[in-house]
Amino acid sequence: MGHSAHIAVIGIGNEFRRDDGVGWAVIRRLRERAARRSLPPGTVLGTSDGEPSRLIALWEDTALTVVVDAVRTHGGSPGRVHRLTAEHPDAYATGAVTSHGLGLGEAVELARALRRLPRRLCVYAVEAADMSLGTGLTPAVGAAVQPLAERIEAEARHHHGTGPRRAPPAPGPVNRP
Repeated sequence: MGHSAHIAVIGIGNEFRRDDGVGWAVIRRLRERAARRSLPPGTVLGTSDGEPSRLIALWEDTALTVVVDAVRTHGGSPGRVHRLTAEHPDAYATGAVTSHGLGLGEAVELARALRRLPRRLCVYAVEAADMSLGTGLTPAVGAAVQPLAERIEAEARHHHGTGPRRAPPAPGPVNRP
C-alpha cells in the first residue's frame, strides 16, 4: 500500500476454511458499503493469507492499520469480537491472535525489528466455531460481519477526522455472548 494509503484495513484468512474467511467477509462488506458511501480518502481495503512479508507490504507507511482475523478458542463464544491494540504487550504473541500457524504475530515482530510497523495497529479477532474445509461462515460468525464492518468504518472516519468526535473504542471484547 505504501505512502499513498493513510488507512489500511486488511482481512486475513482463507475463505475456503469456513470461519477463517471472516476477515475477507468483512472486507467484502466494507467494499459494498464504500460503493454507497465512500470511505475516508486514502483508505485501502485488502486481503491476505497472513504471510508476514505480504502483511508488512500491505501496512507499510500507514497511519492506521486495522486487521480482521479469526481466532481459535477453546470453550469460547463463536462470533465474539475482541479489539486488540499495540498497547497490549501479549496481543501479538506468536500464534496468540491468528488462526494461522505463521502469520500476524510473526509479521508484527518482524515489522517491529525492521521498523516497518504502521503508526497505529488495531486487530479485531473474531472467535471462530468451524475452521474445517468448506465455504460459508457459521451463523454466529456471519452475524458479526455487518456490525464489525460498521465499527471499522466508524473507526476509520474517526481517525481521519470525518467521524464523531468521541474517543475510539476501547480495547477488549467488542460484543458480549
